[in-house]
Amino acid sequence: MASIRDILNNLARDYAIAWSSGDPNAVAEFFAPDGQMIMNRKDTLQGRAAIAEMARGFQADFPDLELRCDMMRWAGSHAIFVWTFEGHHAKTGNHVLTRGWEEWDLNEDHKVLSSQGWFDTEDMQRQIDGA
Repeated sequence: MASIRDILNNLARDYAIAWSSGDPNAVAEFFAPDGQMIMNRKDTLQGRAAIAEMARGFQADFPDLELRCDMMRWAGSHAIFVWTFEGHHAKTGNHVLTRGWEEWDLNEDHKVLSSQGWFDTEDMQRQIDGA
């Protein structure tokens, strides 16, 4: 049987791969069916369909999107996924590199029940604009 360290490190690796795959449903599958995501204290995305739609938007805006896991930490059913996002914006062609993290509450099957994430949207927009 795999250790919790292996399970969660594999989860983080596979989540990053899903984001980089261009398949929004692959991202949504990491969430419980009624899982939720909140980025930068904005609107709550509830359920896999809403999460897939958000991922679809990012993947369309950054067709060469690469998400990398920089660090994974956990305590019980709570985990922190620290990431780097990189790609070229589809409309401007500008290179964008931003960093952030998500705090996850996981269920017993290691699906995300709740994700609260943060990244600097102003810096991302500045890079998109080429400023």
